[in-house]
Amino acid sequence: MSNPLKWRRPGRPASQDRPEPNPFAPLDAEELVAAPGPLLMMMEARAPWEYAAMLAASPWLNKLPVGDGHPVIVFPGLGASDITTAPLRNFLQQRGYTAYPWHQGFNFGPRHGVLERCREQLAQVATRHRERASLIGWSLGGLYARELAKEQPDHVRCVITLGTPFSGHPRATNAWRFFELVSGQATHDPELLAQLRQPPPCPTTSIYSKTDGVVAWKCSLNDAAPLTENIEVHASHVGMGMNPLALYAIADRLQQDPQAWRRFDAKGARKWFYKVTHHAPTLQTGGMF
Repeated sequence: MSNPLKWRRPGRPASQDRPEPNPFAPLDAEELVAAPGPLLMMMEARAPWEYAAMLAASPWLNKLPVGDGHPVIVFPGLGASDITTAPLRNFLQQRGYTAYPWHQGFNFGPRHGVLERCREQLAQVATRHRERASLIGWSLGGLYARELAKEQPDHVRCVITLGTPFSGHPRATNAWRFFELVSGQATHDPELLAQLRQPPPCPTTSIYSKTDGVVAWKCSLNDAAPLTENIEVHASHVGMGMNPLALYAIADRLQQDPQAWRRFDAKGARKWFYKVTHHAPTLQTGGMF
């Protein structure tokens, strides 16, 4: 299996690449976070109800303040395509933003050419609009968003991830075998995983759910930093991008001025629907799906 993701910084000599990781290396004790169990996996079947809830909540969502029109690129999750992010992008368009799909078909991991096209798209969108773009990534797509923001900080306004496991080992998910199968890449690379855990230098929000049936929720928590936050919602993994609570939080975050950014306020009526935490549990590596 090849070295996963290959997030080499532009200009870094090929000779400085890491050696091939050992996919069979034993895991350290601190890496052993359990993946969601059978009950949570079965609860992923509630995703159609989340779509129905989004439709029912449309009158309420349509009353949210209109955004400033800045561009937003949305990256789908593992094995998903732009079809799955259509409800989210339609919501963003209705709120006044210019939403872009990733235009690369199904997301089968960072195979040859995928990351290069992501970089090109971000640069083109930022140049076309003459302003920074916000990046939203669902599951694996959130890793693309975070790493692009690190590589092109002058082109990124903020990053929002949905159920993205960047702070735990990939085996704390129920999809790591599928990732290795479709991408042909190993998931165990401690150096890369540590890199993925580091937040971008821009406002970065992780929206996660403790009832996620695919990703262990502890793997979706940002470490405490001035520009990071974690927002808990009641949602499934596959339905998070159309969950009305997640959509509300996304709209609220996109309205923030990056120069005067403040964390999500879960006071008042919001406290019945949201919880926030500003630190991650003590884990040593980041995830990859």
